Amino acid sequence: MTCPEHEAPLQPNRAHDDAVTRETAVRAAAAEPITSPHDGAPPAVRRLLTGAVDELAEQLLELSHGLHADPEAAFTEHRAAAAVAALLDRHGIAAEVGGYGLDTALRATAGTGSGPTVAVLAEYDALPGIGHACGHNVICSAAVGAFLALARLLARDDAPIGTVLLLGTPAEEGGGGKETMARAGAFDGVDAAVMVHPFAHDIADHPFLGRRQLEVTYHGVAAHASAQPHMGRNALDAVVLGYQGVAMLRQHLPDGDRVHGIVTDGGQVPNVVPERAAARYYLRSQDPESLLDLTTRVQAIAVGAAAMTGCGYTLTWDPRPPYLPIRHNRTLAARWAVHQTERGRTVWPRGVVPESETGSTDLGNVSLRVPSIHPMLAIAEPGTALHTVGFAQAAGGPGGDRGVVDGAAGLALVVADLLYDAGLRDAVAAEFAAAGGPVDVPSFFDR
Repeated sequence: MTCPEHEAPLQPNRAHDDAVTRETAVRAAAAEPITSPHDGAPPAVRRLLTGAVDELAEQLLELSHGLHADPEAAFTEHRAAAAVAALLDRHGIAAEVGGYGLDTALRATAGTGSGPTVAVLAEYDALPGIGHACGHNVICSAAVGAFLALARLLARDDAPIGTVLLLGTPAEEGGGGKETMARAGAFDGVDAAVMVHPFAHDIADHPFLGRRQLEVTYHGVAAHASAQPHMGRNALDAVVLGYQGVAMLRQHLPDGDRVHGIVTDGGQVPNVVPERAAARYYLRSQDPESLLDLTTRVQAIAVGAAAMTGCGYTLTWDPRPPYLPIRHNRTLAARWAVHQTERGRTVWPRGVVPESETGSTDLGNVSLRVPSIHPMLAIAEPGTALHTVGFAQAAGGPGGDRGVVDGAAGLALVVADLLYDAGLRDAVAAEFAAAGGPVDVPSFFDR
């Protein structure tokens, strides 16, 4: 029998994406500019900070390019943390590398040690095999630039009362470093947390989904697949049934919820009924309560598949800490938008870019503890997706460089607004309280 020749896969049709692009342009044209009723920091302070960032720009870009050229995956970011610490040391600031249970975490402090405390967050892990395709080199360098500019401000005789922390947070890409640090006390006493994330658009408060991981292993009974199939209990059948059950669940999920999975073990040889098979699933949702409901539904499918095949099962939820959806503080995000507008950017509100174009981040866990922002900063052409070669190239190119400087200035100005404007601090805290206040993240899924 002649085997068929190899054929290439069919390429996806771009009609939907093209329609989304057109609709995004329509919504963007109709979007109202984001404004803020708060004064923020005095103009002289703003000028001081933006001037400091401009002076630091060459060093910040050197840091960004170095990280980009030498990517390190989650939990292994030793050279990245050392590079940040070395740059801080050049400016007379000591950094503590290692802590909160993570070898590659970092902490530095500027300010009085009293008054409001604001944390500026730096991510620096890369993706295996594709490097900084999520632009964490930009995130890190912008955060460091903001912190150094604020440190200059806080060293002045007329500095505001307050404290600024730089927290290097490892392993955002699936490791949940921020949650590990939070459980070890990194955010105790912090009044707000700020960071910026590169993207293909400027958005003040783009949604990010909560995410759980489920590892399901089925335990069957091995048997000769031809001579005695009736003596077997097929663990692969359980995996297949579970996968099909999840596929049928998808048509009944709310918009924005996602479940996707892979088979990690399907048996060894065809002539032995598999006694072990396994699958891994990611569950995502825009709302913490919806994610909890999705957990219940997927678990029922996994257990039901075992019952239908006569197999045993082991369910392992969240071998790494789960991610909860971001609770954006829109009062604070508006200050970001105002400052970026002054830098020539057009920052869109939520809803201009389809909310389905998103992923997950452990910043969500922080945002349910303290008021937080996670604005998106355009460094790539529209349509360039995160976690692609194209985005990695943008992160190391001119767009990424501009993002470092604009991001550093924006974060520094937002933090200064908080330090100087008591009315803004009150409004940020009131919005956070109205959204439900702090959440006990470690026990959220124990209900």
